[in-house]
Amino acid sequence: MKYDVIIIGGGPAGIMAALTAADYGKNILILEKRERLGRKLLITGKGRCNLTNNCTTEEFFANVPVNPRFLYSAYSQFSAQDTMAFFENLGVELKTERGNRVFPTTDKAMTIVDALVNAVKSKTITVKNCEVSSLIFEDGKVVGANAENTTFFADCICVATGGKSYPLTGSTGDGYKFAASAGHRIVPPKPSLVPIVTEERWVSDVMGLSLKNCTLTLTDTKKEKRLFSEMGELLFTHFGLSGPLVLSASSHIREPEKDRYLLEIDLKPALDFQTLDNRLQKDFSGNINKNFVNSLDKLLPSKIISSVIRLSHIPGDKKVNQITREERHRLVSVLKAFPLHFREFRPIEEAIITSGGVCVSEIYPKTMESKLCSGLYFAGEVIDVDAYTGGFNLQIAFSTGYAAGAAMGERY
Repeated sequence: MKYDVIIIGGGPAGIMAALTAADYGKNILILEKRERLGRKLLITGKGRCNLTNNCTTEEFFANVPVNPRFLYSAYSQFSAQDTMAFFENLGVELKTERGNRVFPTTDKAMTIVDALVNAVKSKTITVKNCEVSSLIFEDGKVVGANAENTTFFADCICVATGGKSYPLTGSTGDGYKFAASAGHRIVPPKPSLVPIVTEERWVSDVMGLSLKNCTLTLTDTKKEKRLFSEMGELLFTHFGLSGPLVLSASSHIREPEKDRYLLEIDLKPALDFQTLDNRLQKDFSGNINKNFVNSLDKLLPSKIISSVIRLSHIPGDKKVNQITREERHRLVSVLKAFPLHFREFRPIEEAIITSGGVCVSEIYPKTMESKLCSGLYFAGEVIDVDAYTGGFNLQIAFSTGYAAGAAMGERY
């Protein structure tokens, strides 16, 4: 069974590669082991699909901490604006929200998946649901793929299998095996954009509390360096922290060592130290005969009050009118830098993306073709590139998929 191009993986990168190559008149085969295309897209953006970020080129690369230079050529070929135009041409209405995040106006990821699936159906693209077991090589060139007792041949093969996060969507790390069989070095995969387990076990008492306007600061205490500080939303869980701020912060932890990273939450970022102290004095003046534990309900969510009191080292049963200036300042310090300590990441299966993958020095950045094996291409998360949350990782998938598809389309 001979095709011009085989795409292994029917996610965003693979679909974009297939659609682009098909525009050159190529006969395309997508091999997807799950029963439907674009399954991982359905869970992105909390089911709404944050498909890109409507930002400048400079802002895009500022949000790619891992191997951004490798993406210069691919992004210049297919930018965030090109992605938006692409989907609008497919009939998808888009909107830009806070942080320049782009969503379909329907707020449904299925809108994006349906548009891509319909586009695939309109091209010379065959989709087969089967699992690839190995690639076939001859004289330094890839010539085919073995899949469930069937051999498929092609002039070009693009590996777009994703990383190892969310394995139920089909991302189980198969692409690393295929790349290694062609001689490629694999940067060890690790979770990124992933919830954080904290040393503090009492967080389970605060489980379910969402803070919508706080600032999270991440510090590498070993290097005495601030790695991340941003305002937004986070969530306390039974194991530690999750939510957009935490996922973004996690991508800055390149060496996940226990006892190395300090997480500090500014519970009142709109108030500086003195203003918050004044606010506390005002609140205390109206509660002078109350116990300290009953004086913070107007300032803080009830779930977190006991933890704040514990960290302030002020007895909960102490009368408000007995709290000293030193104790009050200690309380303000806790409110401005509520401390938690990194223990470990949650398992890679819970990560939004995988950091690591096929070494970029062994891939041509303009075409996404292997430097080691003729006719072999890569696209998307299988490559060692990743970005912060906000639509940037899907944009990487679309940009690298487009670059690979165009190169395969122009090959012969």
